[in-house]
Amino acid sequence: MTAGDAGATARVVVADDQAMVREGIVLLLGLLPGIEVVGAAKDGDEAVALVAAHAPDVVLMDLRMPRCDGVAATRRIRTAHPATHVVVLTTYADDDSLFAALRAGARGYLTKDSDGEEIARAVADVVSGRAGLAPAEQLRLLEQVTAPVTSAPAELPDGLTRREAEVLALVAEGLQCRDRPHAAHRRGHREDPHQQPLRQGGSARPGPSRAVRLPAWARTAARDIGHLME
Repeated sequence: MTAGDAGATARVVVADDQAMVREGIVLLLGLLPGIEVVGAAKDGDEAVALVAAHAPDVVLMDLRMPRCDGVAATRRIRTAHPATHVVVLTTYADDDSLFAALRAGARGYLTKDSDGEEIARAVADVVSGRAGLAPAEQLRLLEQVTAPVTSAPAELPDGLTRREAEVLALVAEGLQCRDRPHAAHRRGHREDPHQQPLRQGGSARPGPSRAVRLPAWARTAARDIGHLME
């Protein structure tokens, strides 16, 4: 079935590990016009196998299943059978579940309190090339996209400031503070004695990270030199 097949029947596979829920969904879909259930799976592995065997238009996919969960099954189906669309039908409506499913390739996302009309609309939407998202999920996606981006500054080791870390990185690269136009000499300061160990064989790795533990003399030198350069 393609987007241009108006009025055609959508062939659907249902995947859910709970037998009563799975059978209830199959019964509900059987009452809906334009939908034919061609298989039912109790886990992601069975869902992938049924897609390979029947080439359905849509899989209604639960997320939390044994052996192979819904996200992994969605990724496998979309990779091996791109003509088959996945609509997640799950109890979980948290952001982590929603975004993981969409990143795996799901085109729709519904919660299990959706009625037959909502499920039928989502199936029709994904077959037609649209997203089959419930209004609440559409709003959450919009909020995620329009939320201001904030990034916390990276933490430096041993409480060093960014300037102090820069000093250590420059010294590690073999640069001398006097080579910089805004070095201590600009203010008439003499070289701080703490600089000498750094220049006489001490070393520090450029770009310190949280995993780095600097010796006490290096921390002191970095702070002293950093203050001179401010």
